[in-house]
Amino acid sequence: MKINDVVYESVEVNEPVLIALIESKPLQRLKNIEQYGIPKEYYLFPGFSRYDHCVGAMLLLRKLGASLEEQVAGLLHDVSHTAFSHVIDWVIGDPDKEDFQDKTHKEMISKSEIPEILSKFGFDMSVTDIEKYSLLESELPNLCADRVDYALKEFHYWTNPEIVKLCLDSLRIYDGKMVFSSKAAAEAFGRNFMRCQMEHWGSTDTVVRYHLFSKLLKIGLDEKIIFMEDFYHDDSHVIGKLKAGKNLEINKMLNILSSKKTLLPNEDAPQTIKKKKFRYVDPEYVENDMLHRLSEADERYKDFLVEQRKINDKGVNVNLSI
Repeated sequence: MKINDVVYESVEVNEPVLIALIESKPLQRLKNIEQYGIPKEYYLFPGFSRYDHCVGAMLLLRKLGASLEEQVAGLLHDVSHTAFSHVIDWVIGDPDKEDFQDKTHKEMISKSEIPEILSKFGFDMSVTDIEKYSLLESELPNLCADRVDYALKEFHYWTNPEIVKLCLDSLRIYDGKMVFSSKAAAEAFGRNFMRCQMEHWGSTDTVVRYHLFSKLLKIGLDEKIIFMEDFYHDDSHVIGKLKAGKNLEINKMLNILSSKKTLLPNEDAPQTIKKKKFRYVDPEYVENDMLHRLSEADERYKDFLVEQRKINDKGVNVNLSI
């Protein structure tokens, strides 16, 4: 199977278990679920699907020499996402943590065809314990395949395409951890990652859109136009039901979102403060065979992180005049 990816380009994958999982219904469903939650017709930034990200995480692990087991875990790590990805956390979960998908990961997989596929090729459900794979997942502010893949794709689509190759080619495994081979690559990745957070993931427009989109989904649930089980399909399924419901308030919000204008709050109205999860990295890199943390080697980067966190902690007023 030949896989074409915007970051890793053309890669040949021949392992039967990977091919079977990629072709399975749970993975194919992710092609119709946006990585950034809100469908493209209602969103300002270019994006990619959860499928692209899952395959990308697997390809990055593969490039770095991870075991087949960890590649399988990478391929499956986001398979439990509902329609609209982390928007669900604004509907029934915790927006500060965005962990609804993590809590339902094993349950959703166990109810699918995936356990049978894993068993056929000599794997079991322990491969879904993603926290045991240090290259796939690692606590903030460390690098990991999950974090690095979606960031590199974001860099490619709008942030800074020129640094994608530098960052990708500079990744190394050192004492079982993902690191960069130079300070220059670590800083380029770290600063552009933060640009994604402040100008996109946690920006005023994005927070307002998440608030508005989650609000219309709550109305859809309250009015029984949609039901929780609908979220286990995909984005287009839920949007189709919302449009068919012909609810005036929902349609008004969808029209606002589809205008593609930057959404700014009404500062004269009473404020409703919301904030997105603060995502950041403080990469480690190897220099003269010694491991360094960027913020410990560069006071400017340390101060930069502190300042950006303060800005994020203020939150965003999401009160629109609609």
